[in-house]
Amino acid sequence: MGSCARLLLLWGCSAVAAGLSGVAGANSRCEKACNPRMGNLALGRKLRTDSTCGQNATELFCFYSENADLTCRQPKCDKCNAAHSHLAHLPSAMADSSFRFPRTWWQSAENAHREKIQLDLEAEFYFTHLIMVFKSPRPSAMVLDRSQDFGKTWKPYKYFATNCSATFGLEDDVVKKGAICTSRYSDAFPCTGGEVIFRALSPPYDTENPYSAKVQEQLKITNLRVQLLKRQPCPCQGNDLNAKPQHFTHYAIYDFIVKGSCFCNGHADQCVPVDGFRPVKAPGAFHVLHGKCMCKHNTVGSHCQHCAPLYNDRPWEAADGRTGAPNECRTCKCNGHADTCHFDINVWEASGNRSGGVCNNCQHNTEGQHCQRCKLGFYRDLRRPFSAPDACKACSCHPVGSATLPFNSVTVCDPSNGDCPCKPGVAGPHCDRCMVGYWGFGEYGCRPCDCAGSCDPHTGDCISSADVEWYHELPDFPSPHNKSEPTWEWGDEQGFSALRHSGKCECKEQVLGNPKAFCGMKYSYVLKIKILSAHDKGSHAEVNVKIKKVLQSTKLKILRGKRTLYPESWTNRGCTCPILNPGLEYLVAGHEDVRTGKLVVNMKSFVQRWKPALGRRVMHILKRECK
Repeated sequence: MGSCARLLLLWGCSAVAAGLSGVAGANSRCEKACNPRMGNLALGRKLRTDSTCGQNATELFCFYSENADLTCRQPKCDKCNAAHSHLAHLPSAMADSSFRFPRTWWQSAENAHREKIQLDLEAEFYFTHLIMVFKSPRPSAMVLDRSQDFGKTWKPYKYFATNCSATFGLEDDVVKKGAICTSRYSDAFPCTGGEVIFRALSPPYDTENPYSAKVQEQLKITNLRVQLLKRQPCPCQGNDLNAKPQHFTHYAIYDFIVKGSCFCNGHADQCVPVDGFRPVKAPGAFHVLHGKCMCKHNTVGSHCQHCAPLYNDRPWEAADGRTGAPNECRTCKCNGHADTCHFDINVWEASGNRSGGVCNNCQHNTEGQHCQRCKLGFYRDLRRPFSAPDACKACSCHPVGSATLPFNSVTVCDPSNGDCPCKPGVAGPHCDRCMVGYWGFGEYGCRPCDCAGSCDPHTGDCISSADVEWYHELPDFPSPHNKSEPTWEWGDEQGFSALRHSGKCECKEQVLGNPKAFCGMKYSYVLKIKILSAHDKGSHAEVNVKIKKVLQSTKLKILRGKRTLYPESWTNRGCTCPILNPGLEYLVAGHEDVRTGKLVVNMKSFVQRWKPALGRRVMHILKRECK
């Protein structure tokens, strides 16, 4: 074997081999772009040929060789028989160790005009070089083909001929650089030991990132085939009048070295056998290169061609073999509530190409792109970290006392604290009792007492204020909340529903009329709010709201978020005017209690259901009229 062929086998004589080997050795832990070791893909695999010397019977064959001064030596002759190991020259001899078994070879049958040598791989591999060392004279014409679909289709890598134009109608790369045909490896001399070398990444490919799509198209193979199309005799044969020509009419090859590596997109430095693959038992088979990657960089797949199930926050990419960038797959933010996620290109583009992961099948009663909120019917337990499996607790809304809010078909509690929306006159975080001043807990809530004071919550009988009990158990409806949790005592705080009770709370509808009248009220604040819940504090009411937009605030520092409003028109009949219904959005303009700094709502306030057109009109008035 020639010195360059041996160097190619050991280190590689082209830029891509150096690049892949460099990547593989850059960091054994594969923190950057990495590649499995390179070697001979033919080791441990079956090479197929059309014929074998002595396949049917013993054959006589002869070979010429030359001296150092290219003078011919006398031919040497021998016998071959495929059935006898000491006389056999099988295809497997081309794939044994070139160093341990340098004088073994494959030989075709006598008078074989055309031959084929084919290597079938069990997976996609990277192929960088082919090195063939002939025992017979090299053919005057041959073709190297590859398949990337396990032999369904084939594409030529290179044509070899003594005359490219005459044989294939192609230009010669000796004359035109980059041509697909070459005459470099088709001379009859030397009659034995002649080499054929092919580099898969000759210029202009040799400076590319070895994992780019362009290079992958050139390097990936599942099958490699060499077609030997035309024999040529050794020139020494014409000088030997005693030689019998038929004994020289064969192809013979010492080595068929397919240099390459497991194909892992730069995301692995080790590979294991593909499921079901069993190496051919032959000398040197312990150096077999396997085809299933042991993936790093949060990738999976036989070739690390996908992101791992919970690492799809950015698009999958091959590593960059030129810069060493690993291009790792990035974990999705699922707050510990999902095992998998998928990449969504629309989400990615909407985020400015920063995040595209969408969590799949959110667990633990969560939902959302990142499993970032509790499902309807569950609320956030602030005593637990949100990543905990029990961070979202089921709302324990009483089936009779709780109300269905507008635009919802089921009862939904406040997701921030678990408070349930109650029917008129019903109180408690679970809506399981009548509020003070109401009685007759049932399907339509509780009815107002027809008393100057309060009444018995079960019978409606009037009682004096001294007899009022602030906590009542309803015998027919036991509290549904978890008894392992602390029970709320309602002696100092009574919840109420702000839903309008027909015939009892009559509030004048407000209309946005003359802008000057609106400006003349000199409101301290103008807000867009959502009603969350409300509570009876005995002498007054408190309404918990979420401020969604601040249209105006004068001397007050008002931020978006949760805040409390204080209705001044609260009575013991459960009326608040203006009416504020839980779950709905309003535009509210009101004043500040300068002594306490509280946001007050009273009959002077402007309160209307929020509509975008209303918001735009009020903003116009505030900017143009209220000066």
